Amino acid sequence: MDLVYGRLRAIAAERMLREAPGQTLQPTALVHEAWLRLGGDDQPRWKNRAHFFGAASEAMRRILVERARHKKTLRKGGGADHLDVDQLGIATPGTDAELLSVHEFLDRFAVHHPSRAQLVKLHYFTGMSFRQAAEILDISEATAKRWWIFSKAWLLREITAAGR
Repeated sequence: MDLVYGRLRAIAAERMLREAPGQTLQPTALVHEAWLRLGGDDQPRWKNRAHFFGAASEAMRRILVERARHKKTLRKGGGADHLDVDQLGIATPGTDAELLSVHEFLDRFAVHHPSRAQLVKLHYFTGMSFRQAAEILDISEATAKRWWIFSKAWLLREITAAGR
């Protein structure tokens, strides 16, 4: 934990800066919750850094999605605001509805493009830069940017087709 805590805390802090106003989850709490979901003090054997940070980013993503879903059910009887897909900012989620839409379609995307979906998780949900995500995925920064453009286009097309 000592080896990765600082990096996880920095990732969480970056991610929390991009959350909508009124967010009560603190970066430290996000890291601790993710750590517990990864197994706490009884960690599985990680293949490498990419494997660990991929699992950590997935845990953080799930925590944020669960919180967004919970807040959605509490607000106005669970009614969600309609999204204008043209205004959907895949780079930085601004609302719970946007985060939930990306989460839903990302699972579909991952079936066909698992590596690119991992990039989306690292960049979108944990706030890593392209350089940082590329290092974790063992690809070049230029490749990460190309994957991001493709991923964003795919997700926007699917969200638009679903009428969200």
